[in-house]
Amino acid sequence: MKSIRIHAYGGADTMQLEDAPVPECGASDLLVRVVAAGVNPIDWKIRSGAMARGIERHFPLTLGWVAAGTVAATGGAVTGFKSGDEVCFYAEFARGGCYAEYVAVDASQVALKPRTMSFAHAVALPMSGQAAWTALIETAKIQPGMRVLVHGAAGALGSVAVQLAREVGAKVIGTASGTGLALVAGLGAEQVIDHRNERFEALVKDVDVVLDTLGGATQEASWSTLRPGGLLVATAVPPPPGRAEAAGVRGLFVFTRPDGRVLAELARRADAGRLQVFVGEEFALADAKHAHRIGEAGRSRAKMVLHVAAPPTP
Repeated sequence: MKSIRIHAYGGADTMQLEDAPVPECGASDLLVRVVAAGVNPIDWKIRSGAMARGIERHFPLTLGWVAAGTVAATGGAVTGFKSGDEVCFYAEFARGGCYAEYVAVDASQVALKPRTMSFAHAVALPMSGQAAWTALIETAKIQPGMRVLVHGAAGALGSVAVQLAREVGAKVIGTASGTGLALVAGLGAEQVIDHRNERFEALVKDVDVVLDTLGGATQEASWSTLRPGGLLVATAVPPPPGRAEAAGVRGLFVFTRPDGRVLAELARRADAGRLQVFVGEEFALADAKHAHRIGEAGRSRAKMVLHVAAPPTP
């Protein structure tokens, strides 16, 4: 099969389109023929070696941890899926390998693709959707009437978070810029702040929850927006030790693990018209280097997608 692999950590030029063996399908696995793969910041962080200490790798390494496709084979212990099923998933980082024509993934991490979504849109759901769910539903346990500040609200993760919070009945404030301002307002945010031209920390006070998808200066400025005892949930950069306590609030870093049950719930919401996802740039598998360069330069919008194979004929 064709895949995008690296033989050492480094820049985008280390990525090569080459032949690789089709992965073995274990007893608890699905072998999936990949139609589309998602490009996420974690991909270039792993490729560059920035995650080398936290996640051990063996070369050659096939990149990619999110995909949508069709089931080609099922392991002997698998129930609930059959060959031909259209699925999507976020694979555990210990395996991955989604920038390829086939990938083996534990069936517990997989859900049926939303019927109402294309394969390209379906790859925008697993990682970003589960991260938003973990942060707001499981960790922050948001409730009706809570005030929630979502940073990067027009992004893949932030846009799902806005919708989940609004459905719960929370009052959402989102930061965005450019065309994202109208998008976030359209998703139901009660207040949208242009982070390029406005200081959100001067406009927002006493929120119950901050969802920090960016880290850095954004995280630091967010502590003052929380009410006493409020919670900052970080998905990109852990809060510095003692910083939350100094501000009289709480701070947590969440690491989202793949969970097919959560993904299935998100898919049901999508099919019911209660959840939208957004796709930005789309590339052929062979152009994965270009996608990484755009992402690392901060020029991506919404979810970037690699088209690996033609979708099945209806």
